[in-house]
Amino acid sequence: MIRSDDTGKLVLRLALGILLLLHGAAKLTTGVGFVSGLLSSHGLPGVLAYLVYVGEILAPVLLIGGIYTRAAAWIIVINMLVAIWLVHTGQLWSLDKNGGWALETQGLFLFSALAVAFLGAGRFSVAGSGGRLN
Repeated sequence: MIRSDDTGKLVLRLALGILLLLHGAAKLTTGVGFVSGLLSSHGLPGVLAYLVYVGEILAPVLLIGGIYTRAAAWIIVINMLVAIWLVHTGQLWSLDKNGGWALETQGLFLFSALAVAFLGAGRFSVAGSGGRLN
């Protein structure tokens, strides 16, 4: 049986990167109008909505490849905190009908990104475990 911290880091990076990238791809087809409206309703410039592409396209691609991994993970953390603030604040302390946290998906993205930010990419990455780009 192969035991490797680096393998675990790879699985975590790929799971987070691929699953979040799917959300970004959906925003490529539907646009960021929804996010822009939410930002405007909070008194912020709607143009900031385009940063969602950084948090849900660019950062996940960097995670998948293992390039600037820690920075990409911190971008995802910020992206998720903003998403929770804009859309899900009312559900923060709620359970769903099955007894699970109403923000399970957002929580998993947030805390997985935090884990990657602290762990780094590992050796199975383009930048390598001790590379300048990791």
